[in-house]
Amino acid sequence: MAQRIRWSKLLQPLLSLWLCKFFATHAFVNIHDDPSTAPSQDQHEQDFFPPLIDSDDISYFFSTYDLDGLHWALTNIFQRSSRHPTTTTKRKPLPDILVARGGGEAYTSEYKLRHDLEQARYLVQVLTEEHDATLVEYLKSHVIPIYEQVLTRIPPLSELGPTKGLYAFTRDDYDAGIATVYNKALYFTSADELHPGWREESVGLLNSRLDWEAVQRKWFGEKNTEKKVDSSSSMAMSSDGVIVIDNLLNQQALDIIRKLLLRNTHWYQTKTPLQFGKYVGAYIDDGLHDPIFLELAKALHQTLPRIMKGHDLRYMWAYKYDSEWSSGINLHADQAAVNVNIWLSLGANLDEKSGGLVVFTAKPPESWDFESYNTNTDMVVEELLRPTNFANITVPHRPNRAVIFDSTLFHQTDKYTFKQGYENGRINLTFLFGKMSKGTENDVAHSEEL
Repeated sequence: MAQRIRWSKLLQPLLSLWLCKFFATHAFVNIHDDPSTAPSQDQHEQDFFPPLIDSDDISYFFSTYDLDGLHWALTNIFQRSSRHPTTTTKRKPLPDILVARGGGEAYTSEYKLRHDLEQARYLVQVLTEEHDATLVEYLKSHVIPIYEQVLTRIPPLSELGPTKGLYAFTRDDYDAGIATVYNKALYFTSADELHPGWREESVGLLNSRLDWEAVQRKWFGEKNTEKKVDSSSSMAMSSDGVIVIDNLLNQQALDIIRKLLLRNTHWYQTKTPLQFGKYVGAYIDDGLHDPIFLELAKALHQTLPRIMKGHDLRYMWAYKYDSEWSSGINLHADQAAVNVNIWLSLGANLDEKSGGLVVFTAKPPESWDFESYNTNTDMVVEELLRPTNFANITVPHRPNRAVIFDSTLFHQTDKYTFKQGYENGRINLTFLFGKMSKGTENDVAHSEEL
């Protein structure tokens, strides 16, 4: 798979230059566009692209900062998936891995479909103001009525125990048209459309007032870290490889990224709510690939060269949490070296002491495999966390705050209480850099409460 994508990059100049340029700058053909205007392609070009990109492919492009190539690969694969039923090119079925992690098209959850309905209503409001009458009419007359109708047929959670809260679509749902709208690329905008000059402007994406060398010295526990930073920015650090940075993004970047995450219909993942809680997910290999996200990964990588040395971007996701719930992602560790977790909700947190992240100081030992320590919570608690007296660093939620930490440390979302309303949901954007380096059997880290 990885080799195939790399060959596709080498053969890219042999494809139509116009086609390459089109896919490098457009996420998809909007659902209200005339399908006949979509570019025609030979079947061998369709078959040339694999169904999914993997972390090695992402790292391959990122290692030379070939973001155009990475975006080209991501958009070509995504464009050919069944997320786009209205274009003329034959669609590829969703890979099993996307279905298995909750991004399938034959099932949903009450909170996921309610999120999609709220997003559709939000888009009607936004696009009415922007005079996009065609798409507004499509959402109002087709998408929203279908979501509303199917929602009335979803039983309460208490009746969905065998499926852990998931709901399989019925014949009535399909007759209503759910297959034409659910987990489809109904609407995508881009940073280039929202702010055409963002690439050329000198302000960049990160807060220029931050002392980034001080951040790196703190990461490595070095002395002489007292250099003064601007009062609008703040940093905190534990001795265990956890850095907290406030006001990470400049205002322009924050505005653009929030608009993309609120508007684009790439939130395809639902969790089993009775097992994992209520949050929807978007992923780099399934629609979350606007160039501004890739440029942000590059900016972080270049700005923190000592922390990121040898650690290329390997994955990226975003999560949106249901404000009617109070718990997010369960205890886990990630397969990466450096985790950058950015919080993008503005003024919605109702408890300033919570809503963020709990990072425990224990790492999985070398002998544990990824599946065992991310599925057997009891084993992690009894064999790793309890012996350390559950030592942790708890970081409260703040808007535009980033937490950078050793991704192998066990961590979980803190309890949260956020305002109701679509724009107020808790949103985080996560970048994973490098490969995991697990601890030893006797690795018990010292912790310092933040």
